[in-house]
Amino acid sequence: MQIELSKKEFRRLLDMVYIGNWILNSTRGDDRFRDYDELESKLFALCRKNGMESLVERWQGEDVPSQAFSDGGIHEAIMDYEDTVFYEILAEELARRDMDYQPVSDENYDELVSRMDDYIAEFEAHGTDNILIPDMEN
Repeated sequence: MQIELSKKEFRRLLDMVYIGNWILNSTRGDDRFRDYDELESKLFALCRKNGMESLVERWQGEDVPSQAFSDGGIHEAIMDYEDTVFYEILAEELARRDMDYQPVSDENYDELVSRMDDYIAEFEAHGTDNILIPDMEN
């Protein structure tokens, strides 16, 4: 298989591969999906042939994304995504709790969304500062 990519497209592909592998493997410890690590290594190795040497380095005999790559803003993008997902899941869980965990239906969908929107507005204004759990020490 052969794919023709511009340098910009290849750079975007590297970002996507890194983000995907981060999501799949960053929390797995020693139980990583090695085939994803190997594909990431194979693609980053191509940086040397395409004038992007600063994006790859050797570590324990493998080509891996360089410190320059990982410090170049990719983790900020991952953190933005994680924050958004965290608050959306929290808002939905709180809204569902408020509605006694009723199954979502046509009849209660608008109420669920309205409650979620209220929680999201609160989180945007105050983060988690106003979330209190009774009987827990500070």
